Amino acid sequence: MDTKKLTTLVDLAETQSYSETAERLFLSQSTVSKHIMTLEKEWDVKLFSRAHRQVQLTAAGKKILPAVQQLLRQEKELQTTVAIANANHAQTLVIHGIASIAQYQAFNIITKFTSQYPNVKLKFSEAEVPDLNEDLKRQDVDVIFTRIYEDNDPRYDTIVNETDHYVVLVPKNSPLAQAKQLSIEMIKDQQLLLLRNTITVANPLNEVLKRSLVTPRIVYEGQRIDLILEMLNQGMGVSVVMNKSFDLTGFDNVKAVPLVPEICSRLVFLKRRDRTAPVVNLFWDFAKREIEQAKK
Repeated sequence: MDTKKLTTLVDLAETQSYSETAERLFLSQSTVSKHIMTLEKEWDVKLFSRAHRQVQLTAAGKKILPAVQQLLRQEKELQTTVAIANANHAQTLVIHGIASIAQYQAFNIITKFTSQYPNVKLKFSEAEVPDLNEDLKRQDVDVIFTRIYEDNDPRYDTIVNETDHYVVLVPKNSPLAQAKQLSIEMIKDQQLLLLRNTITVANPLNEVLKRSLVTPRIVYEGQRIDLILEMLNQGMGVSVVMNKSFDLTGFDNVKAVPLVPEICSRLVFLKRRDRTAPVVNLFWDFAKREIEQAKK
């Protein structure tokens, strides 16, 4: 049986929208419609009622849905079993992630996975958040590790690793280091050292700057957090970065002060819903288990 059609059925039952299901599953609306009509013809049953642009399961559809959901779960378990059985054969897993991944739990998950499944060939590349969002649309990228500020995108499967929040890094010999918390207004006259793409349309920090009517005095914008820390250590400027994205070991003259109002992000693994290769499912299930275990 074609599990793609079954997946379409389950998703449409959830969204009650042909257009939303098409977007989530990277299909055309006509393909979604064909999947449902094919199942209805094969099973000789009406699965959905369509009236006034409303799409709802029929009584028969409601009875069939749990069995379809169970079948898809079993199919996924089978794929994982196949992946484990094939672990002695070379398989490739492509993951792209943010440059600061080593500071987060995701790094340990990936390294532990490669240790447990040594015959899985990992291809990892780092990229900035806007580029990662584009990478996810490509067929040759399986999973990305990125930072998000809004609700989960329903088009993608999501595993939330952990949360993080912005802090202001200041030299300890600066008067700002005495503050218990700092606002954008309080650092508006300071030289600002930023990681590239810190201030983007998608970043809530950009909105805070707009509301504060602050035009930042950016004197450095790049990819090297170590260079920012060294400049701060020498008494130059301030920086606004995520609290877990750096390590102050060796930078004794740098202090992290909470930014107010607090701006939080979530660190997540994302994959397209149509990425169901056995090795991808193997990693996905492994990551979920590791995160659940870490919560205990």
